[in-house]
Order: sequence, then C-alpha cells, then structure tokens
Amino acid sequence: MTKVVADTGDFNSIDKYKPEDGTTNPSLILQSVKDPNCKEPILAALKKVKEKFGSKGESELLKEALDYTAIAIGCEILKKVPGCVSTEVDARLSFDRDATVQRAKKIIKLYEEAGISKNRVLLKVASTWEGIQAGKILESEGYKCNMTLIFNFWQALACAQAKVTLISPFVGRILDWYRAAEKKEFKPEEEPGVISVCKIFNYYKKYDYNTIVMGASFRNRGEIIELAGCDRLTISPQLLEELERVDTKLIKKLSAESAKAMDTPKERDLDEKTFRWLMNEDPMATEKLAEGIRKFAKDTEECEKLIKEELSKL
Repeated sequence: MTKVVADTGDFNSIDKYKPEDGTTNPSLILQSVKDPNCKEPILAALKKVKEKFGSKGESELLKEALDYTAIAIGCEILKKVPGCVSTEVDARLSFDRDATVQRAKKIIKLYEEAGISKNRVLLKVASTWEGIQAGKILESEGYKCNMTLIFNFWQALACAQAKVTLISPFVGRILDWYRAAEKKEFKPEEEPGVISVCKIFNYYKKYDYNTIVMGASFRNRGEIIELAGCDRLTISPQLLEELERVDTKLIKKLSAESAKAMDTPKERDLDEKTFRWLMNEDPMATEKLAEGIRKFAKDTEECEKLIKEELSKL
C-alpha cells in the first residue's frame, strides 16, 4: 500500500531491509563520512577530486569534494535499491533560485559521469519560495525534484502547483514543535504532523495532483502506522526494525478513493506575496523551516571539515 524508502546512508541497513528507494541529506552524509563502512567509496571520490581540482583554491576544492562525496554515497545506495536516490542541493543556497538550479544540474552531471541516469536521481531542495521556484524550473527541463523541509499545507500546495515530482513533509519535527509549545503528548492519530500529511495527501488526490507525498522524519512507529497508504514513507532502520516486530494487521488509512469523496474546497494558485504571508502566519512552519536549513547548513560545514582532513592526507 506504500513504497518504503530507506532514510539512511548506512549500506548494511539497506541490504537488510531492501527498500525500493534511498534518500540522503546533509545529516546522513555526515554520518556516512564518519562511518568506517562507507570509507572506501568516499576516499575514492576524494582522490578523484584531488587529481582533478587540486590546483583550485580551498573553498572551490571543498565544494567539489562535497558534491563528489554525496554522489559517491548516492551511487552506492543505487547499487542496493531498484529505484531512485534523493541527493540534497547545498542548503546554504536555499534562498537563491538560480544558484540552486545551477548546483542541481551539476549534481546530475556528476551522476551521469558515474553512469547513473538522471531518472534515478531526485534533487532535494528546501521548500522556501526560491527553492520551490528552482524546482519548477528544474522540472520543466526534465529533472526530478524532492522538495524537502515541508511543514505546512501551503508549502505543499506551492510545490504541487510548481509540478514537482515529490515532497517530503516532516512529521516528527512538526510534533517536536507542538510538544514544546503546548507542553503535552499526542496519540499518533492526533499528532499535528500526521494530520498535516493526511490533509496534504487528501488534497492532492482530490484534485489530481501528480506530486508524490513522501512522509518523513518520524519519531515513532505509530506515526508510520497512521500514514499507511501514503504514496511513500521514508523510514529509518531503527523504526523499520520496530515495525518488523509488530504482528497486528496493518490497516490502510489513506487512499485516493476516500480523498475523492471528501468535501474539500479548491485553493487558488499561490503567488510569492501570498505564500510569504501564509508562512508568516504559521509560526511552527516558519521556525522549523529556518531551523532545518540551519541544521543542514551546519552539518554540511562539519562534513566539509572532515573532508578537508581527509584531503590533506591524500
């Protein structure tokens, strides 16, 4: 009823659970760089970078090394999954539409040089207004995007109107905010993140948007069970292990048929002013989007430090 995507850069976990697709982000890339099991393909990529770009300045060398490292990990994942891998465009470009488009095309070029078709790669871009517009341009030119850091319906609507391939609404991070703000716990079916994904899924199916909904960032298996039937769910190895131990029957909670029957009003197309105002009116989405971009940027910078150390040894 749902395609499972591995939310990990750990190759052994992918071997164990055999998901259809894989995904990475700066935090997962950082884990892979630290993981001895991932060292071989990463070192091979860094040697190639040193040979090709050794004469460039440090900042340019690190930028190349970061992309080559991400592609090396993506290629390893693609050896183990039959579908696609998602690779993140540098989060520090989240407010620069044109730079995001340029960097995304470079990522695809590197995959193609490694023998991977662009149809097997989803470009992960943060769902700022600029990011969504970059996604719109990329999709119009035949690239596939995974719009990430989705925290509310308006981001999801703008992405669907931009005709992107896939969105990743972050269930657990929404829950984190409401737990802190309201000082309470929620049952899985009452969690704000679960409710948000259900609303997005039902709206997409009601109005025949082709954009895929892939729930992400789970805190517990109950959230996953409540979203059974969603197009895709990206699940960590720890939660996959927990789900493996559940012996009750899984009930399909979401379906296109039930969404079609709902009395859901159609929203108008969003322009930039309206999008920014609606985001401004949602403190949770505004705060979590900014926090997510900062966290990914910080992990990218830490990754660069580790890569710099490795390059110095070559």
